[in-house]
Amino acid sequence: MSERRRPAWLLAWLLSGLLAAAPAAADPAVAILDLPFRVTAMRGPGSEVAVAVATSGLLPIARPKGGRTADPAARGSEEDEAPLVVVWGEEGGAALSLVDGAVRTTLLGAEAIEGLAAAETPRGALPNARRALSGPISAYLTGPTRAMGGDGASHAAGLTIRERQPVAVSAEPKPVPVATATVSAGPEAVFAPRRPRVAQLNGRAAFVAVTATGQGASELVVIGREAPNAAWAVLARTPPQPGGALKVAAIGDFSGTGPQVAAVRAPEGAGVLQLWTYARGVLTLSAEAPGYTDGIDNADLAATLDTDRDGQRELALPTGDRAALALVSLKGGISERARIPLPAPAASGVAALGAGAGTRLLVGLADGRVAVIQLGGRS
Repeated sequence: MSERRRPAWLLAWLLSGLLAAAPAAADPAVAILDLPFRVTAMRGPGSEVAVAVATSGLLPIARPKGGRTADPAARGSEEDEAPLVVVWGEEGGAALSLVDGAVRTTLLGAEAIEGLAAAETPRGALPNARRALSGPISAYLTGPTRAMGGDGASHAAGLTIRERQPVAVSAEPKPVPVATATVSAGPEAVFAPRRPRVAQLNGRAAFVAVTATGQGASELVVIGREAPNAAWAVLARTPPQPGGALKVAAIGDFSGTGPQVAAVRAPEGAGVLQLWTYARGVLTLSAEAPGYTDGIDNADLAATLDTDRDGQRELALPTGDRAALALVSLKGGISERARIPLPAPAASGVAALGAGAGTRLLVGLADGRVAVIQLGGRS
């Protein structure tokens, strides 16, 4: 029988055999990191703790290469890269880096890391509150208040911003002058105990914070300057959102439309992921989708990554029950691209190491272990 007259069923059978023999795209692989202590805290790349470890001499191999600096005074924002994830607990700590496609663990003393982590809460800040850094500018919550049902330490009356001023070169050492301003949350509002986050608006540093407005509602507020020498003020705020204090998951230009804030409403329950877009002093809700979280408390349970190397960053965050990690695209809306089951609920943090298909996602689990996710067949 000639090839031209070969029965259709035979061609279909041959094609199905070829498809079966072809290698399938690998599913994300999940492994447990071998650590001799129970992890209760995690900080990702670019965090103040990661930068402090990278520049402290505790880990010389972690110093940035290629002329980049991890000096907070020289960085453009807190999201600039210090390529480390730092984890710790009562019995120890470790710096995690990506070397030749594998996560390298360097054990560190818990006391050393806790000493560096103490700088996250400056003097006068709300207890246990973490500050945000953008070059010479820092912002943190101040003024504990009982308003909005607070217990005297759970809400803040203001956001204090400190900015180091330039100093002329001199043979004599001089103290660095610091300009300080405190911004209120607005009428009938206080700041919720959520750490402020750094944003960039028109090339200038700004901060995104969360306010509580009573009756279980909260708002996102953008605090910045209208002009380089203008006073710090609230530039925009969202309408009140029900379900307790919002939690900011990430800030960036996820859709190519300008600065955006990904936040979770009711983060410690059946959360709703929201995407807000900032333009001309207005925050507009661009999309929302239920079934995600970025709680518990102030743990960072979200990370951004660019697995396709196309400049469009995705968001990795847990599902509402924290039993799986979702990879979500925020371009043109909210679209879940993958869902990866976890060995235990996410609890102490989510962070990303590396770039492209070689990205590793690290998840601090409720049982004290750290899961490492290799994205496998994603390109």
